[in-house]
Amino acid sequence: MRNLTHKTLFLALASVCALFLAGASSPNDREITDPRSINSLSNAAAAPVPIADLYYTRGVDGAAWSPDDRQIAFSTNLTGRMNIWKVASSGGWPIQLTQSDDRQFKPTWSPDGKWIVYMQDFGGGELWDLYAIPSGGGDAINLTNTPDISEVDPRWSPDGKRILFAMRPKDSSNYDIALLDWKSRRVRKLTHEHTNNREWGEAIWSPDGTTIYANRTNAGHTDSDVYSIDVAGAELENLTPHAGEINYSVSAVSPDGRTLLLTSNEKGGYDNVALLDLSTKKLQWATNLQWEAEGGSFAPDGKTFTYMVNADGRTDIYIATRANLRAERLSVPAGINFASAAPQAFSSSGDRLLVSHQSSTQPEDYWIYDLRGQQIRQLTFSALGGLDPARLPSSQLVHYRTFDGKTISAFLWLPFNLKRDLANPGVVIPHGGPTGQITDSFSKTALALASRGYVCIAPNVRGSTGYGMEFQKANYKDLGGGDLQDEVYAAKFLAATGFVDPQKIGITGGSYGGYMAMMAIGKTPDVWAAAVELYGITDWLTEQQHEEPTLQQYDQSLLGDPVKDREVYENASPIKYFKNAKAPLLVLQGANDIRDPSEEAEQAVTILKKEGKVVDAHYYPGEGHGFAKRENQIDALKRTVEWFDRYLKNQN
Repeated sequence: MRNLTHKTLFLALASVCALFLAGASSPNDREITDPRSINSLSNAAAAPVPIADLYYTRGVDGAAWSPDDRQIAFSTNLTGRMNIWKVASSGGWPIQLTQSDDRQFKPTWSPDGKWIVYMQDFGGGELWDLYAIPSGGGDAINLTNTPDISEVDPRWSPDGKRILFAMRPKDSSNYDIALLDWKSRRVRKLTHEHTNNREWGEAIWSPDGTTIYANRTNAGHTDSDVYSIDVAGAELENLTPHAGEINYSVSAVSPDGRTLLLTSNEKGGYDNVALLDLSTKKLQWATNLQWEAEGGSFAPDGKTFTYMVNADGRTDIYIATRANLRAERLSVPAGINFASAAPQAFSSSGDRLLVSHQSSTQPEDYWIYDLRGQQIRQLTFSALGGLDPARLPSSQLVHYRTFDGKTISAFLWLPFNLKRDLANPGVVIPHGGPTGQITDSFSKTALALASRGYVCIAPNVRGSTGYGMEFQKANYKDLGGGDLQDEVYAAKFLAATGFVDPQKIGITGGSYGGYMAMMAIGKTPDVWAAAVELYGITDWLTEQQHEEPTLQQYDQSLLGDPVKDREVYENASPIKYFKNAKAPLLVLQGANDIRDPSEEAEQAVTILKKEGKVVDAHYYPGEGHGFAKRENQIDALKRTVEWFDRYLKNQN
């Protein structure tokens, strides 16, 4: 796939709905999968994937075109740390621009091409600073240098004199929009949010630099508006006033400054793409789907724009004509595909499109699509040469009925050469969030386990995104209730395939997935034989005391008020059920986690030990929420596999 050329790379569609001819047209049309229809393929070359190889396979993030279209800046952990690199857009070996032990993201070029600004973390604590480095190489400059304030998502003004970003003091739950003067380094706030459960973000410039468009969102991500902000006077105008809870978000402004590209779930609670005329404030809908559509960017000539459609965990890219909204789908391999870059996915000349692609057997990489020659070319190469996709177990999309009749989507990884003898171990992998989604991505955990004989399933339980707002809200004040039962029914699905021994099923996940693992072994103890939790929640009440303020508001959007709804918090906390646990638990935790602090892990270990349960823990210094350093990523996955080998395969 390194230089894949198609005679016709774009497939013209009579309508957007043609996307779904081979699958469900909406969440309501999903067909239930017969577990016995799942078959293990034969593969003589199958072997356990070396865990180190999975993490020496690199990651990429946050690409940006240079103003002259000749280079792409991006973040990659080629050295084991997410630092800023650049590569010629024509291809070649990338050049490392920065070196740091800390994470660096969101590079963006100055309009004159001389500087790249990016955001940098410190020890996983998520108190980001903005940095600048000469695009040709040199010393990095800390532009903000504020240990108690987080600054994120930098964007240059069209004239290169100011940098737009979002900022949040350490003790605040509110991100606000601000400007940094490039010459003086002075910062001026444009918004002053005082409502605890609201924050500003995803801000973009108008083409003439006089106006900023930004989203104001509630903590639960169930209601948001798009505002215009006058740069000179900081006057605000709500462009999407509405009644009730509806999401509106902006992704791009047209080159003529007249139209915004929006994403909104106004149509029945499902995300769709629309154009907002700034003079009339009227919406013109580009999609009418019951999947999840997301706006992209406008072409430099303003005649076309991109958007993405996430249909059941797989994403396609569309290019639509602004005049008539007719859309064409980019013909790229199935998986997760996005056309998004800062500030736009199109090159400034408009002849190329920057695309990211990944699948269950291919890690994320950047590709460049030539609009004139109708050719797609891989730009970055993240996978190690030894990770042949043909030797990796690929995911399968399955659907099952849960306890109350709801349909649950899940990705399943079935090892090669497996006998249907009810003798194999299985693992359920809950996702984080809960407002998140398992997609058809390159899952290192699933690949490591499935290549070692574990049948893995990762379900999108109630509370997940991607299936409409009603489904997303279905676990409100019921965390660890219906959503946990959806995980239990995923375990039942594994057993029903005939491959998995129901007495050999484990569960592992991070963040909310870690919470689900702990909740599972305590509340449904007879289902699970082992568990590994990474940076999860033990007690929602103590979580409220220790986590950072933005996440406090998010938790309250799901559980209610911690005083008035104290019983809800208590009933949703794993700590209440630990006395019932039977499965051995491994706890893996970052010492500097501000989202699910180490106090949560420590009290889980202490209580389980007092109860006489089998529990072990490992803490990673200099890590936050999710492990960023390669050696810690490798170590955590090795510990996970060894734990399951010991308790699901009975290996010492």
